[in-house]
Amino acid sequence: MAYWLVKSEPSVYGWDHLVKDKQTSWDGVRSYAARNHLKAMKKGDEVLFYHSNEGLEIVGIAKVSKEYYQDPTTDEEAWVSVELKPSKKLKNPVPMTVIKKDKRLAEMALVRIGRLSVQPVSDKEWKTIMELAGE
Repeated sequence: MAYWLVKSEPSVYGWDHLVKDKQTSWDGVRSYAARNHLKAMKKGDEVLFYHSNEGLEIVGIAKVSKEYYQDPTTDEEAWVSVELKPSKKLKNPVPMTVIKKDKRLAEMALVRIGRLSVQPVSDKEWKTIMELAGE
């Protein structure tokens, strides 16, 4: 199993939206690097859900429920989507300020490549985030 992180603005599609919908197509991604990460996701992989622009914190864990397929928001074959479903809300959200201060997370893509909307998370980073969240 691999770990990932996805970013979304809470006013556009936040954690509460995902919980209400019970599952969603993670579509509209138009970055080749992020697209490649979507293609690498496997059913059952766990995904940190990060609120970007507003909140700036990891708030929950989703799971990949369907591997990549043609993005329904475009006819361009280059773009793909995956299906995500909520798994659990974190006991304590993990703010970006805490992530940036923790030396164990200095190499995390969220810190190094802030604009990337879909990114891998290492086992070590996952364990550290879970520790910070009180999980």
